[in-house]
Amino acid sequence: MRKIKCIIVDDEPLAISLLESYAQKIPFFELVFSTENPILALEFIQNNECDLIFLDIQMPELTGINFMKINGDKQKYILTTAYSEYAMEGYEHNIIDYLLKPISFDRFQKSAMKALERFSLTEEEPYFFVKSSGQQHRINFNEILYIESIKDYVNIRTAGEEYIVLDTLKSMENQLSDKFVRIHKSFIINLDKVKSIGGKKLLLSEHEIPIGDSYRSNLLEKLKYIRE
Repeated sequence: MRKIKCIIVDDEPLAISLLESYAQKIPFFELVFSTENPILALEFIQNNECDLIFLDIQMPELTGINFMKINGDKQKYILTTAYSEYAMEGYEHNIIDYLLKPISFDRFQKSAMKALERFSLTEEEPYFFVKSSGQQHRINFNEILYIESIKDYVNIRTAGEEYIVLDTLKSMENQLSDKFVRIHKSFIINLDKVKSIGGKKLLLSEHEIPIGDSYRSNLLEKLKYIRE
């Protein structure tokens, strides 16, 4: 597989050293640049290949949020900070995860696996076959908008199709990747397809999906790192 080209941007030298040591232990990461200066990072990105940016939020010359606004969403981001209250500020950007300092290797490794999934570097996009209307249908995970429970059936909805399947939401949860989350007793949604969230509803494409009160906190936790 092609390696994910990474850079690290953090105004703390010790934080950079730690992240560098972690990145070097991940076989599918290639660390190509590290800097304490976000301006230099922007210059590097303009002239070199880069897939993923480990980005501190609070930096004196340029905050991580402003960095993303300037750089845009060509690259994906994993945010790093000591302050959890900034987790939602980058919500509209291409964020894979949010790491709260001090960062353990175990937590870093989980972010790395999320990055691997998002970059789709495996040989084949995850999928499953379902039986609907008397036929077997292959559905790629990245095509799914949401899955709705309808009595003894589920409705798997993609952008152009819907598949009524004799199955349960619980069974669906066990088959899907961690980019899917249950947000209501009757709905599982694809986090990559979220357009907006407000009040007790979430928008996927043109579909409004209700958010159950007991599922809201878990959803917001997941949405902290969506570029989503």
